[in-house]
Amino acid sequence: MASMTNPEELPDDLPPAQERAEEALRLLSGVPFAPDVAAKRLSRGSGVYAWWGTPSALPELAGTPNENVPSLRLLYLGRATNLRGRILRNHLRRSGSSTLRRTLAGLLVSEGYRTTWTDRVVLVPEDEARLTAWMHAHLRLTWAEDPEPVSVEAELVRRLHPPLNVHGVDPEHVEAAVVAAKNAYNASSRPVDAAPQPAGDQRGSRG
Repeated sequence: MASMTNPEELPDDLPPAQERAEEALRLLSGVPFAPDVAAKRLSRGSGVYAWWGTPSALPELAGTPNENVPSLRLLYLGRATNLRGRILRNHLRRSGSSTLRRTLAGLLVSEGYRTTWTDRVVLVPEDEARLTAWMHAHLRLTWAEDPEPVSVEAELVRRLHPPLNVHGVDPEHVEAAVVAAKNAYNASSRPVDAAPQPAGDQRGSRG
């Protein structure tokens, strides 16, 4: 997939955000790749990326159809300072560092994903692997490099309002089911309370 140049420093002649958003959208609307194919092509440059769902992936959520593969629809848009790292180390591996994975686990409640508490709510290892397998089977990916992706992502999220995005989406387009899924996931595990003192170890008590 073609991509935009990613210089180490922002050039003085960087095109306006809206112009760069148009170019990014053109690239994001290309034929999406399966995650294992994308893994071989992703660069370490900064940019924006789009996850597309197959017909059987969360069919209750409407999304913009892909121009080249209309059966795929846009589910999520994000940005990264390192596209390869963000996709491979976070989205396809760790729920603790991926909003997308946490949202998917909350939506796929019927699949019985289990969580535990570390310093946050995370999937148990077996279900991290299970969710990764689900993503490989049901999701596809496109991306576009950009030296300053924050403004490009904001413009595209505002314009396309992908159903799994919440931040940056106009309120009338926020999916209530997605908000509920996020809340359910976040409430699914809590820190373990401090262990009670053993019987007979009542320090300061009087006999």
